[in-house]
Amino acid sequence: MKIRNHCRIAIVFMTAAFFLGGCGGIDISRYAGLKPQFDLYSYFEGNTRGWGMVLNRQGAMTRQFTVDIVGSVNDEGNMVLDERFLWNDGKRERRVWTIRRAADGRYSGTASDVVGEADGVSSGNALWWKYTLALDLDGSTWDIRFSDWLFLQPDGVLLNRAQMSKFGIRVGEVIISFKKQDPT
Repeated sequence: MKIRNHCRIAIVFMTAAFFLGGCGGIDISRYAGLKPQFDLYSYFEGNTRGWGMVLNRQGAMTRQFTVDIVGSVNDEGNMVLDERFLWNDGKRERRVWTIRRAADGRYSGTASDVVGEADGVSSGNALWWKYTLALDLDGSTWDIRFSDWLFLQPDGVLLNRAQMSKFGIRVGEVIISFKKQDPT
């Protein structure tokens, strides 16, 4: 009888550790000294292209896409990112972000399919960006939480890994690489 109780207690603690392990985050300040320095406004101003894929919770690729982004600063000093996605199944989507810069490397932003407001913080070559998207999945709308980590690499390559979750449970991830495009 005691062994069963110990097993139950161990299972409860392992389950709690598993779920609470996702609650802690990486401290963005650990990237403060890394170069090249990432600034969201200067990186995305102009034309940028991204190549990405969506992975399910098992890590299998489910979709691929390209995204063309035109970034500009509006009269209020906000960055407007006009994103145009082309998915491997031929579907096209558009998202327009309006992003505001705050003090200490902080950003906030909105888009029509973002629930509430996105928020982020940058340090060194990194940006941590969090938001909830209202995604249409098979005719139903699901609010999916995104936690994006972006890292600027030498030669202007920007790598993005976004973990997606619902009710705190990981449901997949998106991996994107970005590169500035020559003005045309």
